[in-house]
Amino acid sequence: MRKKLIYVVAVSLSLSLFLFLGGCGSGKMKDGYYTAEMSDFSYGWKEYVCIYVKNDQIISVEFNAKDENGFIKAWDNEYMRNMMTTSETGMYPNKYAREYAQQLMDGQKETQVDAISGASQSGGNFKKLTVAVIAQAQKGDSSAAIVPSGE
Repeated sequence: MRKKLIYVVAVSLSLSLFLFLGGCGSGKMKDGYYTAEMSDFSYGWKEYVCIYVKNDQIISVEFNAKDENGFIKAWDNEYMRNMMTTSETGMYPNKYAREYAQQLMDGQKETQVDAISGASQSGGNFKKLTVAVIAQAQKGDSSAAIVPSGE
């Protein structure tokens, strides 16, 4: 009986320790708003991703770019019309930004995204930004993560 009790206690302690240590590296995201942005402007725009996390779930995603004055790329109708007429794919910032954001919403912590034709550079940046913003959420660090542009 005593051996059985010692065995049960040992197993229980081992299981508790395993669950505790496993939980420390589980990658759970903490509630809050998190941002990652590129370190430099590219063609006059600096891309960024903002997410809102609640109960370890990404509730909202904004992927966009801003100019030096803070003007949002997706709001630039002239830029959109120009891209739609000169791009073979008809892709424009407001469209691809929503599509990339939806991929993150669908995949949650999954940082692999499908490239969108006509927005491959932004897709590469989105992937880098996503990795950084999820790391911020896992740490609970609400400061903006700065992602090196040239890497």
